[in-house]
Amino acid sequence: MKTWGILLLLLCLQAVTYAVIGESQTCPAENVGKCDDSDWEGEFFPGINKIKYEGPSSKNPLSFKWYNAEEEILGKKMKDWFRFSVAFWHTFRGTGADPFGAPTKYWPWEDGTNSLKMAKRRMRANFEFINKLGVDWWCFHDRDIAPDGETLEEANANLDEVVALAKELQMQSNKKVLWGTAQLFMHPRYMHGAATSSELGVYAYAAAQVKKALEVTHYLGGENYVFWGGREGYQSLLNTDMERELNHLARFFEAAVAYKKKIGFNGTLLIEPKPQEPTKHQYDWDAATTANFLRKYGLIGEFKLNIECNHATLSGHSCHHELETARINGLLGNIDANTGDPQVGWDTDQFLVDIQEATMIMLSVIRNGGIAPGGFNFDAKLRRESTDVEDLFIAHIIGMDTMARGLKNAATLIADGTLAELVRKRYQSFDTEIGAQIEAGKADFDFLEKKAKQWGEPKVASAKQELAEMILQSAL
Repeated sequence: MKTWGILLLLLCLQAVTYAVIGESQTCPAENVGKCDDSDWEGEFFPGINKIKYEGPSSKNPLSFKWYNAEEEILGKKMKDWFRFSVAFWHTFRGTGADPFGAPTKYWPWEDGTNSLKMAKRRMRANFEFINKLGVDWWCFHDRDIAPDGETLEEANANLDEVVALAKELQMQSNKKVLWGTAQLFMHPRYMHGAATSSELGVYAYAAAQVKKALEVTHYLGGENYVFWGGREGYQSLLNTDMERELNHLARFFEAAVAYKKKIGFNGTLLIEPKPQEPTKHQYDWDAATTANFLRKYGLIGEFKLNIECNHATLSGHSCHHELETARINGLLGNIDANTGDPQVGWDTDQFLVDIQEATMIMLSVIRNGGIAPGGFNFDAKLRRESTDVEDLFIAHIIGMDTMARGLKNAATLIADGTLAELVRKRYQSFDTEIGAQIEAGKADFDFLEKKAKQWGEPKVASAKQELAEMILQSAL
């Protein structure tokens, strides 16, 4: 009993400590008396000015070293190659919590609630952040920007109220929505999936939620809408009718396309592939699987893909592979600029800082001619141990600088032409009359057998992989 008493005392002291921390950080000193007002317009990031480009020699952590928004690369400004977007859910709803630990982040503007008043305050913080960061876009999940409700009607009313403020702030700051989406994975009703749920009522509720999310994305001028099916899949095939679930998913997407056209939303519909987690097997496993699904159900012209680099590695591919798969299928629409940790087995959503990976990504983007009306959104979060407000800026700065270096490196490789020439030479045997016949589908097996006997044992040239890697490294 004595042990339990001591434990209870420690828990009470911890709760008081958290309360004191939360209270002391709720309102910056210059805004005393304003913080309980839902219209509070105090500065959320005092002491942090607009982030500027200072060049590679700068030692200022709150400056860009490589990302120069107005610099022109291959006939297009950097900002237009990237169309960077801040992800509301990680930047403003990330708490540092993980499956093994409680939240570690207590931002100054938070009051510990998920009220409408708090939602509006977060939205104001979001716009101050993207203004100071110098980013023109933001993206969101419906339930991250506004609290859920006891009923669908209440949830929609909450969303309307926050979206009205977001619209006002967009107009004031000339910012835009890159994409919106509905959160169809967190609520218990979606435990078996949303569009692939075994329950008809859940399917209908998910449809209603997407309908509303499409409406508000359209209202905010969003240029894309994303579907991420975190629970669209199965845990076991023993109790799953996979064919029926896939058919239901296709019908759901068809209805989304029809409603998009009905309301006059001209944005691109995007599907974000992921192999597993939280579901054991998700139906949009990777870019190739998703492309096959779209072709099977006649949806290939209605959707593109939002490729997330961390999801690519979880599916056993590189991000470059997934981007190329999407690109050659005409499906590359948007990129979640993040990465994972090879020593950690889950989706860690880290900011991408690998310059070689960024270079490979930008080679695909350049080959694609850019990704507008898509862009690069930072579906990435601070590490659990990073708890200072300025860390939000530093994380985005290094992510943007890394991608800028990747763009410059890719442009150097293209201008040099050595890598492209190496690839061309590797396939030059097909740059012949007979090669052209094969590629045109005019060479049958009888003809090819005749040529094989005529030519004898073929000579096979070196692939020159090490030389290709040397050329890549020379540009980094």
